[in-house]
Amino acid sequence: MRKLVVQQWVTADNIAAEEDGGLSFVSVEPFSEKTNPAFKTSLMGFIDSVDTMILGANTYAQTKDYWPHADDQGEYGEKLNNLTKFVASSTLDDAPWGDFPAATVTSDPAATVRQLKEQDGKDIWLWGSLTLMHSLLGAGLVDEVRLLVCPVSRGRGTRVFADRHDLTPVEATLFDNGLTLLRYGIRN
Repeated sequence: MRKLVVQQWVTADNIAAEEDGGLSFVSVEPFSEKTNPAFKTSLMGFIDSVDTMILGANTYAQTKDYWPHADDQGEYGEKLNNLTKFVASSTLDDAPWGDFPAATVTSDPAATVRQLKEQDGKDIWLWGSLTLMHSLLGAGLVDEVRLLVCPVSRGRGTRVFADRHDLTPVEATLFDNGLTLLRYGIRN
């Protein structure tokens, strides 16, 4: 069975979005000449482990004009753009993605995730979309959370975990660029 994997950029104090919704705490460029090789290898390994992405309407709106044209993101961007995509929204009719195949709009993301998990394929990536993530966590559909922890704190903002969850440690990796990858399984 496929897994639903969440990946979030966070601060050391569990903030995934600042009070204004921003991510100014992300202090590294995922892909440039300066990118830490081990970090790049880790991200490429992750994107190679998924074939489907699900995102909320706000994350879609924030990213749809950048990623389909992000030639500077190299192989990572190419792989991201070619993933099968679903956008959770009750208001969108369609979700174009530049010259790449459009995302499928779903008004019932929990049902969509259940169906996708039953199909053959690689894992499913929930990208950003904190409201959607909290909903899918509450529905018991999230299998793993990957936290890219930036070495800063913010004190206020939207937290990754707003409620109690039992986690199983899977991996902790410190990179030379100051980031730490923490992977947790979710005990549902």
